Amino acid sequence: MAYIINFKNLNKNSLQQVGGKNAGLGEMINAGINVPPGFAVTTESYLEFISNEGIKDDIFRILSKIDPDDINSLNTTSTEIQKIIRNTPLCNEIKAAIAEAYGRLCKKCGVESLPVAVRSSATAEDLPTASFAGQQDTYLWIQKPDNLLEKVQWCWASLFTPRAIDYRIKNNFPHEKVLISVGVQKMVNPKAAGVMFTLNPTDGDPSKVVIEGNWGLGETVVSGSVNPDKFTVDKVVMETTDKIVSTKQIESVFDPEVGEVVNVDIDRTRQSKCCLEDREVKELVRISKEIEKHYGCPMDIEWAIDKNFPFPKNIFIVQARPETVWSQRKAEPIIGNKSGYQLLMEQAMKRIKIQE
Repeated sequence: MAYIINFKNLNKNSLQQVGGKNAGLGEMINAGINVPPGFAVTTESYLEFISNEGIKDDIFRILSKIDPDDINSLNTTSTEIQKIIRNTPLCNEIKAAIAEAYGRLCKKCGVESLPVAVRSSATAEDLPTASFAGQQDTYLWIQKPDNLLEKVQWCWASLFTPRAIDYRIKNNFPHEKVLISVGVQKMVNPKAAGVMFTLNPTDGDPSKVVIEGNWGLGETVVSGSVNPDKFTVDKVVMETTDKIVSTKQIESVFDPEVGEVVNVDIDRTRQSKCCLEDREVKELVRISKEIEKHYGCPMDIEWAIDKNFPFPKNIFIVQARPETVWSQRKAEPIIGNKSGYQLLMEQAMKRIKIQE
């Protein structure tokens, strides 16, 4: 039984072993994309945990009594199941496998107590036809084996958040068919971070890449708690057609005094300063096009720029998944009765000058 699999040994076919998020990270690493190193705690580890520790029957017995139309029933069910998973001791074999893998990652990165992101990765996540994103938990800047082991169990427990339970019921995903893996990934120490789409999420225009970013970790952008800087870039000529530099008042950073990630006020000198250099914008667009070409579909991508590395090695991709809003719509002309191909060619031809 494989309790642990290194990201570099994963690909898009690893979905059932490590979930959508982790499979995607492995796929990108093997496609040459700059992704922070890490490993997956497999779905087999989760299955063995709930089976051998005798809690599997308890979980599904509790789920069988839920009233999906009653919010109180949903919340009570979630709380009860998560408490069971969090409080059940891990077996020594799984504990040892996770601790050893973390030790190897620390050694590889040359850091004794490496900060890692601990991220849930469900088998029904990051699919082109479903939007499970954000339903399970992520824990940032986790250090030391004991803290890591705790957060792995918390991620397993988050398979049964009220939102996740409700979504599965409403979309006819059987609870027992959705398994969970956990990704353990070296933290980026970001100057700036955010998201980008390989189409315009406002109107579905496939000739554009849209980037949104803020200082610090990307959580403020993903959660919508800040108005991010926004860049709309033409895919063909790699020119920014629209740039909005917002007043960004808070950022997510690691606070060593409290030992966790917190939101803090951004100092006035940086609030209205653009969080990305022009060369970083272009490099992000280049990477996004490479990812889109590899997957063959529009993508929703999370990125971070590490303060400790020189450009362009400082640009990391920490997640990529198929875009699920415009991709589900019927294919038809988007703007002015022109196809995506026509739009791309039109933009390209505008830049061609004939020398006489």
